[in-house]
Amino acid sequence: MSRIAIFLGLALFALPTLAASQGRVPLAEEAHINEELVAAKAGDILRNTCPEVSARWLVIWDKTWALRQYAVQQGYTEPEVKAFLKDPAQKARIQAEAEAYLARAGARPGDVESYCQVGRDEVARGTLLGQIIRAGD
Repeated sequence: MSRIAIFLGLALFALPTLAASQGRVPLAEEAHINEELVAAKAGDILRNTCPEVSARWLVIWDKTWALRQYAVQQGYTEPEVKAFLKDPAQKARIQAEAEAYLARAGARPGDVESYCQVGRDEVARGTLLGQIIRAGD
């Protein structure tokens, strides 16, 4: 999993067990958590593909803590989150979703500039992905 996704994930699996686990969806189906992880992975793909894209670590740190609080409120436990983040099938799913998101946005494998353009576009639009990266600085 990417460094950004791992960073976000660290906050999740450092969770204390503060909430009951009744009535919640499996982590793989929890939309908010998955959107954050897919954005983190997409950001990592962009920054590893385009030399003008970098991570906005302070924003990522802030989002990590917000995601941690959200997960606690939803009742997820440390063992559940650890298992989810280490699961090869979940890693592959998040990777595939991030790649599909970037492809829909115009990124083409082997075309570095297309990834750079997606990064610039995401930042300009202020998307979740655009909030956690810098592009063209």
